[in-house]
Amino acid sequence: MISLTRRYRFPAAHALRRGDWSEAENERAYGKCANPRGHGHDYAVEITVSGALDPRSGRLVDPAALDAVVEEAVLRRFGHRMLNEDPLFAERVPTAEHIAVAVHALLAAPLAERAGVALRGVRVRETRNNTFDFGDVR
Repeated sequence: MISLTRRYRFPAAHALRRGDWSEAENERAYGKCANPRGHGHDYAVEITVSGALDPRSGRLVDPAALDAVVEEAVLRRFGHRMLNEDPLFAERVPTAEHIAVAVHALLAAPLAERAGVALRGVRVRETRNNTFDFGDVR
């Protein structure tokens, strides 16, 4: 088995706050990120997939097939959007941790079905100081 990690980027905004908390509770938990107007990031998302090499091509997966799945399932959905408005975050705050979990959920089945690879993990880089992993990454 071999693995491939491919990086993608999308700009998006979010407000880290819970509607059932007071302003003070949100500010205590999320600091300046609790601003109700939100703030943006240029997210980097690394997708790690694994599987068997194709004996004819010597490749794990066609990069174009991988890119198409990620573009359709994640980049179009989250890019240039306010993440709080996405139904995936209706019941949870769109923290980078939750974004990693959501991306994994959005990609696992389509990558297996359309690209023929298993999703091992998702890494979300929110800032140069904050990176979050979900699944079997590194």
